[in-house]
Amino acid sequence: MDSISQIVLGGAVAAAIAPRGQRRAALLAGAALGTLPDLDSLVLLALTDDPVTLMTAHRGLSHSLFVLPLLGSLLWWLFKRFGHGRVAQAPGRWWWAIVLALVTHPLLDAMTVYGTQLWWPLPVTPAVWGGVFIIDPLYTLPLLIGCGLAWWARERPLAGRALQAGLLLSTAYLGWAAVAQQAVERQARADLAAAGGQPQAVLAAAQPFTTLLWRVVAVGEHGYWIGERSLVADAGPIHFDFHPSDHQALQANAQLPAVQRLAWFNGGFMRARVQERRLVLSDLRMGMEPDYSFNFAVAELVDGQWQAIAPEQIRADFARPERRAEAGARLAAMWRRIWQAPVAAQ
Repeated sequence: MDSISQIVLGGAVAAAIAPRGQRRAALLAGAALGTLPDLDSLVLLALTDDPVTLMTAHRGLSHSLFVLPLLGSLLWWLFKRFGHGRVAQAPGRWWWAIVLALVTHPLLDAMTVYGTQLWWPLPVTPAVWGGVFIIDPLYTLPLLIGCGLAWWARERPLAGRALQAGLLLSTAYLGWAAVAQQAVERQARADLAAAGGQPQAVLAAAQPFTTLLWRVVAVGEHGYWIGERSLVADAGPIHFDFHPSDHQALQANAQLPAVQRLAWFNGGFMRARVQERRLVLSDLRMGMEPDYSFNFAVAELVDGQWQAIAPEQIRADFARPERRAEAGARLAAMWRRIWQAPVAAQ
């Protein structure tokens, strides 16, 4: 999730647990702890320039539910031993405040489609719950208001109630998103099966800033299906468009470390295309057809034979300056799509 959401979540969690006389200190501490796991990006940039590693190692060690409680306990001990006395005055409350401010960060990240390695170092596929977009004001606003009121009210009962209400409303919103996502995925599987499709995996992802519009991706052996579902405007089956993927080129390079790493990270939601004699792999979970946010050239065809190359990240077309106006128009069309079913579906 975006940094503001993580800041207010960490602050609200810590301040709701810490003694009421230390709420402002807890808000600041929780805000800092809530952003701490994402500093792994800076560490990775200092260690490698491999774009595949940069993508797939992010949200790894620093987001592990095995690692963060240990880190939180170490920080708690350091504050208790060398701090200004707040932690020593209420050690139990502060241990929970510190640890939960850290642990809630990856749990919230796992609600997006990027992939969070909650169980690092176990080699399991990253968690992709996909219930919310990386920025969702309806999730963030209750926490932001709760933290603001708590900062202003300090020790008064209003502060505690505001924090509790913010956490309750934001968590309930995540619960709604999870229920909506499961409903859309069930509908998608049924509709694809009725149309003769045989997907290997299906993912419904919330669209930018809303949980009322969902983009559905289903992957098969030789391609993928893309569909949309508005919870407001749509009725009847989801309409899917099938897009081919170069299964032969992907299989020819399946043993390359970069290909294996990407397939593990994206859980198979990957498009393979040959562009200018290079194999380009795109993560289907992020972006819109035909433009995707993460694209990597991993192999090159030389004299009829595939050869591995140093992975190169290819900039998404919609991110180019000359297409910014088009990106804005897409967002506007997406907002209209929430309230209007496609003409063909009417």
